[in-house]
Amino acid sequence: MESVRCTTCSTRVLVEKYSEAHTSIQWLGDVDSACPRFAETHPRDGRARVATCHNLQESIDGLTLSGQIGMSLRSYPIPGRLE
Repeated sequence: MESVRCTTCSTRVLVEKYSEAHTSIQWLGDVDSACPRFAETHPRDGRARVATCHNLQESIDGLTLSGQIGMSLRSYPIPGRLE
């Protein structure tokens, strides 16, 4: 996983790209206190009103397009293909 900082709020997360459509993001702290976007959109009952932070996603996309984040070379066993 690669360390990425949001270009809007500087929140740092770990990111791994498995394909153009699949990005794994690991938050390094409580998301509501780490990301202002989540903090302003999450009610106290714990249910998210947004699925992602678009500012963070744009930061990740920009790094991917510039080649600073590459696709993961990690491979996992596929059930049925183990010998």
